[in-house]
Amino acid sequence: MFVILVYDTAAERNPKVLKTCRKYLHWTQRSVFHGELTAAQYRALTHTLNSVIDPSYDSIVTYTARSPDMIDRATLGATLGGPGEIL
Repeated sequence: MFVILVYDTAAERNPKVLKTCRKYLHWTQRSVFHGELTAAQYRALTHTLNSVIDPSYDSIVTYTARSPDMIDRATLGATLGGPGEIL
């Protein structure tokens, strides 16, 4: 499945969330990631993130699609991130 993940977390949790996301997905910009994951990888990612965040304050949103071909993408302004290596 193709996953887009967006997060908004407290500053003290940002490094842990960032590190976790970079293990599974490509960094797109600031707090946005994307990439293809298996169902098992997606479950592992969300389980790990759920153990890192404070659910009463932090927010993580994921969008899933069957394929990246089903997503149209356009960038306005500077292109950040890219297809770099996943850690």
